[in-house]
Formats: sequence, C-alpha cells, structure tokens
Amino acid sequence: MHTYEVNLKWTGTRKGLLSSPVLPQNIEVATPPEFPKGIAGIWSPEHLFAASINSCLMTTFISIAENSKFEFSSFESKSICNVDLIDGKYAVTEIILQPKVVIHFSQKPEKAVRLLEMSEKACLISSAVKTTIRLEPEIIVEQSLIPKE
Repeated sequence: MHTYEVNLKWTGTRKGLLSSPVLPQNIEVATPPEFPKGIAGIWSPEHLFAASINSCLMTTFISIAENSKFEFSSFESKSICNVDLIDGKYAVTEIILQPKVVIHFSQKPEKAVRLLEMSEKACLISSAVKTTIRLEPEIIVEQSLIPKE
C-alpha cells in the first residue's frame, strides 16, 4: 500500500494552504472566481482535479512508453475541466485531455495514440473518477535530420 498525505490549513476568506510532510513547496488554493467570493489567480480545487488527471496521464504514458520501448522526444498536455449546473448542483461533467507527443520519424504515430489510450485507461486517477474523460491526442512526427542529396 502507498499513502500520500496532504494537509490543508485555512488562511482566511476563501483561501487555504496545501502542504505535505514529504514535499518542500506549498500550494495556495481558493474558491475560483466563477463562484461567490471566489478569488482569481490562485489554484482552485477544479484546477487541481484537472491537473491530477493530466499529470497522471503523463506519468503513466512515460512508464508504458518505456516498457514498450517506444521513444518520444517531447510530451506536453492540456487538460480542460468542464463544470456545469445540473439539477441545482455544480458537477464536473467532462475532462478533456489534449496530449501532444513528438516522436521520431522512425516511430509509428498509431502506436503513440494507442499508448496514450492505454495510459488514460491505466491511470489510477482517471480510474477513480466517474467523470467522462475525452482524449484528444496530437502526434507530431519529427523529420529526419539527414540532408537529402
């Protein structure tokens, strides 16, 4: 079993400070500005939720790619968390993951997509939520650096 401790201390108004005994930096969190008395410019629970799924996709992809001997030169990803009012309650209705992977011209783009799909399904954070997760991958193939004659 693995355990991850995160502590939260209310710091006033609609703000708090996240910390962990094993991490050097703290994260300030607040109600997002879209809600009453929300505060702009500070990480919100909604941002952290989308970030946890996005970072889990990356770390799972790196592991699966490594185990599959699949080489890539770059990975970046955007996550979008959609929140809607449903039956008088706010709910996260969808997470959109938009990973962009740059691969060597000798690699197959279809394999990169397949590994991303496997990664999203294997991600323990994605598996722990009931929210719909939509994967929209972009694969960029690097061209050979060998000059043509």
